[in-house]
Amino acid sequence: MEELNRREFIQKAARYAVLCPVLGVLGCDALFSRDGDNISNSDAASGATPSLDGIEPVEEAMYYTTLEDKSAECSLCFRNCIISKGDRGACRNRENKEGKLYSLVYGRPTAVRAEPIEKEPMHHMLPGSDILCIGTAGCNFRCRHCHNWHMSQRPIEEMDRIYEMSPKEIIRKVKSKNLPAVSFTYNEPTSFYEYMLDISKKARDNGIKILFHSNGAINKEPLEEMLKYTDAATVDLKGFTDEFYRKVCSANLDPVKRSLEIIKKTAWLEIVNLVIPGYNDSAEEIRDMCRWIKSDLGEETPLHFSRFMPSYRLTGVSRTPVDTLERAFSIAVEEGLHYVSIGNVPGHRKNSTFCPKCEERIIHRRHFHVVNNHIKEGNCSFCGHRIPGIWA
Repeated sequence: MEELNRREFIQKAARYAVLCPVLGVLGCDALFSRDGDNISNSDAASGATPSLDGIEPVEEAMYYTTLEDKSAECSLCFRNCIISKGDRGACRNRENKEGKLYSLVYGRPTAVRAEPIEKEPMHHMLPGSDILCIGTAGCNFRCRHCHNWHMSQRPIEEMDRIYEMSPKEIIRKVKSKNLPAVSFTYNEPTSFYEYMLDISKKARDNGIKILFHSNGAINKEPLEEMLKYTDAATVDLKGFTDEFYRKVCSANLDPVKRSLEIIKKTAWLEIVNLVIPGYNDSAEEIRDMCRWIKSDLGEETPLHFSRFMPSYRLTGVSRTPVDTLERAFSIAVEEGLHYVSIGNVPGHRKNSTFCPKCEERIIHRRHFHVVNNHIKEGNCSFCGHRIPGIWA
């Protein structure tokens, strides 16, 4: 693995192309902003991000169509960007070179580290395990509250550190650390789809499990292809109104709901709802969301209510009161969901997993640390009730 800082990366890129002078200037976000940090669907459809010369594309993208004028229509995510020659899509990672789309981040992660699987969060898969977590630059959302904005809301040119790692090198690292799984996380993995897919194929061949943490706004065909190699997914259901998705994420709710239904049929699914005071914390919205989860995804789908901390463009909003999270928890239980938890509140009892039959604590967690695990061969060790998940 070769680790490059920003200056070294730009110097290396210069071997292949002439660098645009703007790369030497701090604060390039202005080139990528559209109405602050919002992108409308009409903006995205016409190609939301201009190119910066100097970063050589390394892998032809999947899921696009070349149009007559050598623009390209990307069909990877819900935005379906039409990208003119020399421009990039809304994710900032897919660039049009003479009518062909290329990934700028294939083999170029900006974060590669071992983390507890509970940090995803993922509660019903290999509890207590460390896994290899990978992320790059870029995202197809513009969430005003993103806590990983320094990766997701910047192009690759602005990353402080880049790693050059092929899919083969990723698998080699996982095996050398004796880790059971790889997770694509930190930023939106849809934006590095080809890299994620190739790593996943090699992982399957090597007996390594795959999970991803996504906003869920990927199109049906690429999602179904990825799910052939996926064991589990954590999906952020950021709110349950179109208004929230438009105003806070510059996105849409319906594509996420569709993806959740598709994932549920094939892989283990867990849902995260970050509860933001004054934005998506009404009892009515939470109840509607829980009813939909039960009716369309099933009562055994884990739901994590996570505490919001001020970040990025929402630094003026207070952190979520614990009693708001506890109210959301109670609503979810009232609506019949079996596995509900409270996250980002270290030490809270409801961060653990409880048996829905005997109500004993079957996985005792303290934040990301598993204190005790009372699941034996997929069953509650107290009463024998079957607990769904991936346990080995």
